[in-house]
Amino acid sequence: MQGPAIFIDLTLEDQAQEIRKYLKGLGAEISEEKSPKGIEDDLHKICGVCDICLKKDGNEEEIDAILNSIVSIMVSISLERGENLILAFCEKLTKAPTIELSKVCLQSLWRLFNNLEQSSPLRYHVYYHLVQVAKQCDSVKEVFTGLEEIKSQFAQCPPSKEQMQKLYRLLHDVLKDTQCEIASKVMIELLGTYTDDNASHARDDAMKCIVTALADPNTFLLDPLLSLKPVRFLEGELIHDLLSIFVSEKLQSYMQFYKNHKEFVTSQGLNHEQNMKKMRLLSFMQLAESNPEMTYSQLKDELQIDENEVESFIIEVLKTKLVRARIDQKERKVHISSTMHRTFGRAQWQQLNDLLITWKDNLTLVQTNIKNISQQQAENKNQGPINITTSAAKRNY
Repeated sequence: MQGPAIFIDLTLEDQAQEIRKYLKGLGAEISEEKSPKGIEDDLHKICGVCDICLKKDGNEEEIDAILNSIVSIMVSISLERGENLILAFCEKLTKAPTIELSKVCLQSLWRLFNNLEQSSPLRYHVYYHLVQVAKQCDSVKEVFTGLEEIKSQFAQCPPSKEQMQKLYRLLHDVLKDTQCEIASKVMIELLGTYTDDNASHARDDAMKCIVTALADPNTFLLDPLLSLKPVRFLEGELIHDLLSIFVSEKLQSYMQFYKNHKEFVTSQGLNHEQNMKKMRLLSFMQLAESNPEMTYSQLKDELQIDENEVESFIIEVLKTKLVRARIDQKERKVHISSTMHRTFGRAQWQQLNDLLITWKDNLTLVQTNIKNISQQQAENKNQGPINITTSAAKRNY
């Protein structure tokens, strides 16, 4: 296979012509001659066939070099039809047939993204396709580190609300199978972009958000979802009823729901056994809030497990660090030290407020006592030498 040319001291037009020749040599339907319409038209022609170099048996270094040459021309000229050109190039790079070639394409898209002006609206299109390609080669962590990072990337040229919604949907789809917790945050961010006027149109997104949160084994505080506008529009539907059970009800309520709507739960991609495991933990947290001490027998009935499974269940709960407890094997009891609230509403805020006030009063009392003790020590220190001197004087007299 003929290797790509190394472009040194060539004009952009001559570089484009060399790329044309290289691609034609691979069998692309493209002329070797420069376009009479100029360099931008050359790029359109090149981008239209550049995927011919993405062959399974292609040399990765050569492919990287030719793609890098295309990118260098793109960022060197002012594009009048930049969006169409960028989209055409990015679309081709999402078609890489192997993981190795997807990684090559990912590098090229990163170069393009990082070399576009921070204020360029074209960066959004490149980043969207970056996420697509990153999924293909299991490199999502390289392109997405968090929501704040995304916002900072586009701070100088924020995408439209519709564009961000599209990007959030893609990120959720990419992350939901491997990073449920982050996927939930992305979906919540997506739902937050809807207003009262269009929240009713976010039904599918709201359902995905609920399902992702329920399926995530590390998400236990679910009541904030109920306040999201798109989720409120689902009131009366089965998915909203199921969410409400996970927010505030116990295992028995879920078991009854599953008995009545087994097909619905399955159709949402939720795992019944995982749901039961999560509901047991949530039910235990709720019990722990008002019961500092519980017997094995009580937990057996409430959690629908065998009494000899109670200890292993508590050990699993302790691993989550949601509850602090001690097992009394002799008395067959569980003593609760503290627990995370299952829901956090007005009552919990008031409880926290009362607790902080009590702490403040206690600290004030401690501070006052320390001050009094310090004053007494200072007085005793000042009086000590005087007493000694007086006694000595009496003896001398």
